Amino acid sequence: MRFTGLEIKRSSFMSAVHTAKPEWKTDDLELFEGEVYKFFSRELAPHVEKWRDQGCVDRWAWTKSGEAGLLCMSMPEEYGGAGGTFAHEQIFMEQQVRAGVEGFGAGLHNCIVAPYILHYGTEEQKKRWLPRMASGELVGAIAMTEPGTGSDLQSVRTTALKDGNQYVVNGQKTFITNGQTANLIIVVAKTNPSEKAGGVSLMVVETDEADGFERGRNLKKLGNKAQDTSELFFNDVKIPTENLLGTDEGQGFFQLMEQLPQERHQIAVLAMAAIERALELTIEYTKEREAFGRPIIKFQNTQFKLAEYKAKATMARVFVDYCTQQLIEGKLDATTASMSKMLLTDLENETIDECLQLFGGYGYMDEYPISRMYADARVQKIYGGTNEIMKLLIARSL
Repeated sequence: MRFTGLEIKRSSFMSAVHTAKPEWKTDDLELFEGEVYKFFSRELAPHVEKWRDQGCVDRWAWTKSGEAGLLCMSMPEEYGGAGGTFAHEQIFMEQQVRAGVEGFGAGLHNCIVAPYILHYGTEEQKKRWLPRMASGELVGAIAMTEPGTGSDLQSVRTTALKDGNQYVVNGQKTFITNGQTANLIIVVAKTNPSEKAGGVSLMVVETDEADGFERGRNLKKLGNKAQDTSELFFNDVKIPTENLLGTDEGQGFFQLMEQLPQERHQIAVLAMAAIERALELTIEYTKEREAFGRPIIKFQNTQFKLAEYKAKATMARVFVDYCTQQLIEGKLDATTASMSKMLLTDLENETIDECLQLFGGYGYMDEYPISRMYADARVQKIYGGTNEIMKLLIARSL
């Protein structure tokens, strides 16, 4: 397994949540975990303030991550990846949160965009795109949402109509993560506008060679200030027919549905990491902060609140790790993934809100991580399908 820029050594660190080691976390993964944290802390965390100010992570961060073997870790080595599993991706995301590295959209690049190419691309497409994604030469994004279409992907208006040996793409997308940076974008489009689900296809646009492609503004947001989230415009963008993901038109909706469990569980993983970090920060703060002559952790209200959320977080961690094991084994179904996403993101927002309260006025100040985490957490209940959509999906299993 290839992790070229990391010197793997045994390391350990404390967490506010203590559970038995999950089946999927091998000794090698525990070693890997510590080194990924060191990478984020040493190489990327010092630049977060700059990235927040400019609204985008510097392009070199992708190249450096690629050099360390941290991009496309779950892709096979024959396509430039590290030959790992979702377990490696989970550790990457958890340690990014733990190190406080905001805005770096590699989780989407690794766990959403690359798997579409691996699972549905032709052999030529895999060899063409995945090694360049693994190196950081290509940064991935997926363009689903439109100004008038969110979760209803059957109703997208963007079209990709065949014209000889090429497709002509027209439409507008919004809220696209990595939108200012990405140069490989999977576009959800209608190749047959008269059809609903059966008319949807996934088209791959390499933006560096796409006339008519335009990036809109880098959207201002409540949170995730270092993350570039953008509007994208496709005005008669011509792409070769071989940029249809796979070999047949009309498969895009079904491809999306098959991959959504991993996307939704990925959101749950990020939520779990944020819950644990919020508790760690709050426990540390309440031990140091004094009121009425004693640390505020000595007050019963503080103890009861932290005890309650440690208990909830412990239960949540067991469920997240169970879902990860199911995902690695290819058994994670859409209903369970919807539960994971809904429950964890609700708990993330609830926990961080209570933790911020224990910081008092300082919790409202931007220089305190808990304040930023509060703002960043809110979108978690929206993207990947709103939590209301998750409830509808779960209800179908009743």
